[in-house]
Amino acid sequence: MCFGFDGASELNKSLEGKKNLNRRNFLRGALAAGAGAGLAVAGASSATAAPGGMPGKPGPEGKPGKGRKVPPGLISIQLYTLRSIMSGDGVDTTFEALADYGYTKVELAGLYGRTPEAMRAFLDELGITPSSSHDGISGSPAALQAKIAGAVTLGQTYMNVPYLASSVADDWRQWADQMNAEASVAQGAGIKYGYHNHAHEFTTDLGGGLTPWDIFTTRLDPKLVHLEVDLYWAVTGGVGVGAADPVQFAIDVIKDAPQQVLEYHVKDRDAAGGFADLGTGTIDFPRIFDAHPVKLYAVENDQPDVTALQTAEVGYNYLRNVRF
Repeated sequence: MCFGFDGASELNKSLEGKKNLNRRNFLRGALAAGAGAGLAVAGASSATAAPGGMPGKPGPEGKPGKGRKVPPGLISIQLYTLRSIMSGDGVDTTFEALADYGYTKVELAGLYGRTPEAMRAFLDELGITPSSSHDGISGSPAALQAKIAGAVTLGQTYMNVPYLASSVADDWRQWADQMNAEASVAQGAGIKYGYHNHAHEFTTDLGGGLTPWDIFTTRLDPKLVHLEVDLYWAVTGGVGVGAADPVQFAIDVIKDAPQQVLEYHVKDRDAAGGFADLGTGTIDFPRIFDAHPVKLYAVENDQPDVTALQTAEVGYNYLRNVRF
């Protein structure tokens, strides 16, 4: 879930009644593995699982990373993670805590009652830049212009569409065309326009095995639209399609896309398939980062393990110390 959208629900819908979609025999495999909490997809076959609980995840005895690190200036956090404390006085104190942890970038999920100008002035004092935001497809040209103007005022580099869902192929085609048009306008203002995935883009059968991801990766203009790949949802999509190695599935998604993958949502996945704070779950992030480094690594946990601030601190420290 990102900015209030229920990715798990759409994933479950996409898997209901699925019989013959190529590579999509997940339910049989997941039930055989005894998986199961929180999501309808939850886990991988124990026959192929590494010590960390998922194919491709090294256990504690695994080999260390190669020595590369995520530069601190590329670490961000999706503020949806902190939504439970982002109201009233909690808005200011939360941003102050993020600055104390070391964050210099955030991905906005709204402006918390402030104008773009006021938000920019406040964050400037803390040394934080809102480098990206989640914004839906615009309902009118005026709404698009206002969205872009706000992003420019805030000093953003990116704006991303956070969520789309439909079982109708033409809806995805129309959305891709609109995103191309919006991205062209955004590009003229110096803003990079992207799309953020969940899992259902990989698991929804639109007919004949065609998926939303197939449509988007063939129809979104690579010169205009980039991808913000949510690693939890990409791996979960791999589980959903029955991939023997869900981490490799995510890497293939990244590598095979004609569009540039410029941003990651970095959130972990526990052994039951639920969300986890970074470094406490099963996803082999060093393997993914080594295969494809990006320009922005945004910490996220839709359901923080203990507290939202602890998730933020754990996530920042993980990204500062992980080697790949």
